[in-house]
Amino acid sequence: MKAWANLSRYEAGTNLRAWLFTILRNTFYSEHRKHRLEIEDADGHLAAGLSTPARQNDHMDFEDFRVALLQLAPDQREALILVGASGLSYEEAAEICGCAVGTIKSRVNRARGRLGELLGLESANEAPTQPRARGRQSDVEKADEPAVASRS
Repeated sequence: MKAWANLSRYEAGTNLRAWLFTILRNTFYSEHRKHRLEIEDADGHLAAGLSTPARQNDHMDFEDFRVALLQLAPDQREALILVGASGLSYEEAAEICGCAVGTIKSRVNRARGRLGELLGLESANEAPTQPRARGRQSDVEKADEPAVASRS
């Protein structure tokens, strides 16, 4: 069909067989390039793994979080935002709020617990429990490290 469609390009007096073979060869190469990256997936297992979850759920989850955050007590919300979202250390947050470090730790802990209740989280594993403050270890992470005994 390609030869017939391009018959006007054939130059009379040249080798017709070579011209037809060139069309055949170029067609083969084009089809080979198209199918080179295809994978046979007759049962559909590979295609099922390529699907992505619906993105509108992320927006709804964020809206639920925002509503739950607004239901927290103002002091707990402030402490949670300073430590959890802004990445400040407990000490920096305590200085901003004008209270003791232990008070900030308590407010953040209560806020996380209450937020988990409001969002319907069943376990503490579903929500992050440790703040990540600008690359520094939190007090809890330091306490979790095994003590290294010095040899004398």
